[in-house]
Amino acid sequence: MILNEESCGLVLGEMVEEAERLIWLVTADIKDLHVKRGRRYVPFLKVLAEKVSEGVEVRLIHAKEPGPRFREDFDRFPELIEAENFERILCPRMHMKCVLVDGRKAYIGSANLTGAGMGAKHKDRRNFEAGVVTDEPAMVGELMDFLDAFHLGDHCLKCRLREVCPDPVA
Repeated sequence: MILNEESCGLVLGEMVEEAERLIWLVTADIKDLHVKRGRRYVPFLKVLAEKVSEGVEVRLIHAKEPGPRFREDFDRFPELIEAENFERILCPRMHMKCVLVDGRKAYIGSANLTGAGMGAKHKDRRNFEAGVVTDEPAMVGELMDFLDAFHLGDHCLKCRLREVCPDPVA
């Protein structure tokens, strides 16, 4: 069980930092999130760019277009734009919040990839969130299967919001 600010340290800190093969991030909302590294805070996009440069496959699925600060930060990391092992999907129906690492561990919870959601804001400004981290193979496998089918566009062709979707996969 993960509560409140534990999300940032355990999920974005330990799990993401330890990833060797893949990181799949799914969120409804995404903002210019910063995470703690040592005594400093760095943009989470910097962490992802470093992982991409190390050869880790990163998939980011989110429901709405990020704000201007996220887009400015994103543009500072060309490896996220140019690398074949970084993929981003925008789906207005996506409301899941989960992080999958190396096909072995998953966070599933209520926290969006925002400072308030992941507990990276001041304790009096962050959201109240709950989630779980699991390494149970059947649960992680089922979540991966669902997200892989989603990523391949299985949902797109029969989606009833296709006319308003800004970025159809299929």
